[in-house]
Amino acid sequence: MLRAFPVVSRLPIPSPTSTQTTSVLSRMSSTAPSPKCPKFVPVEESTIHSISKPDGIRFSLVSYNILAQVYVKSSLFPHSPSPSLRWKARSQAILSVLKNLGADFLCLQEVDEYDSFYKGNMESNGYYSSYIQRSGQKRDGCGIFYKHDMAELLLEEKIEYNDLVDSILDGNRLDDDKPNNKEAIENKEDGPKIGSTLQSALDQRDPDDPCVRLKRDCVGIMAVFKLKNPSNHIVIVANTHLYWDPDWADVKLAQAKYLLSRLAQFKTLVSQRFDCSPSLILSGDFNSTPGDKVYQYLISGNSSSAPSIDFVDLPIPLCSAYATTRGEPPFTNYTPGFTGTLDYIFFSPSDCIRPVSFLELPEPGSSDLDGGLPNFSHPSDHLPIGVEFEISR
Repeated sequence: MLRAFPVVSRLPIPSPTSTQTTSVLSRMSSTAPSPKCPKFVPVEESTIHSISKPDGIRFSLVSYNILAQVYVKSSLFPHSPSPSLRWKARSQAILSVLKNLGADFLCLQEVDEYDSFYKGNMESNGYYSSYIQRSGQKRDGCGIFYKHDMAELLLEEKIEYNDLVDSILDGNRLDDDKPNNKEAIENKEDGPKIGSTLQSALDQRDPDDPCVRLKRDCVGIMAVFKLKNPSNHIVIVANTHLYWDPDWADVKLAQAKYLLSRLAQFKTLVSQRFDCSPSLILSGDFNSTPGDKVYQYLISGNSSSAPSIDFVDLPIPLCSAYATTRGEPPFTNYTPGFTGTLDYIFFSPSDCIRPVSFLELPEPGSSDLDGGLPNFSHPSDHLPIGVEFEISR
């Protein structure tokens, strides 16, 4: 991340009494610090008229970049306490957060150790899952975990953004906003990993060559669920992780356009095969702030929130669940090198679906953010976001 990050001052904390101090020290000596677990907060009644009495079926969805362990190095996170970065501590902290969130759907990014850890442990907590590993030599991927007593998986499709290279070979071109520079920037996600000689060779080729530029090994996954309640409502849940580099906005925008194109085709298929009007929710780490073109493009089909930028042929109208209720959070990623909002939950607006609560996030200056993430309170450099939706009867 290349943006400057202002140092956040610690909020004043009242001095504890001697009894409180003894209690705290006793707990610290016997147990490791517990991770923070946010709660769902109702939307203001002025926006949603029925909070206490549900008018329909409700389900919750959380999106969370959990930070793949393969990217956890002290050199990348020198601000983090070393014990909090170790896999044994982090894995249990992440599992604790996911379990305590209790969401019906968990859309996770940067999931490595899927077969060896997450799949089995999440099944023990009542979740089945679908997963796609990143292309090339990358070891992480995207997963959708769902409570099997809440939803039934009917169909899934996986997205590999490297398929965009085929569109270049077919004669299509990248957007005109490609920056005119040849610097290939590496970071924790997309640099050469674990001796990837082939990927290193590819990345050293001309980054202005579209066939090289678009081959970023990013992925996504789309799944169709039937809710296990009297409504039997059909919901499409999509989860993705777009390319990270802020200087390669053209690549991220190309990925976003391909994503929505695939989603539109998938929604049509689902509507015809199951003879329904499915709800659609898209979540993930989009590596784009609300002012970036990717975000503007994704919401440009929704007339109530459309930006001034002109996009054509948008296949699906979307709006951000946070933006339409409480506003986008000030940050979902929090490190000394960068702070900002990169993670979103979008939904296709209709008369039958609405957000009724959202997952709270820490306020700027919260003591649990001191020094930046990850730490003992937050096991990833990202924070989880979440929304509870209501489906009208």
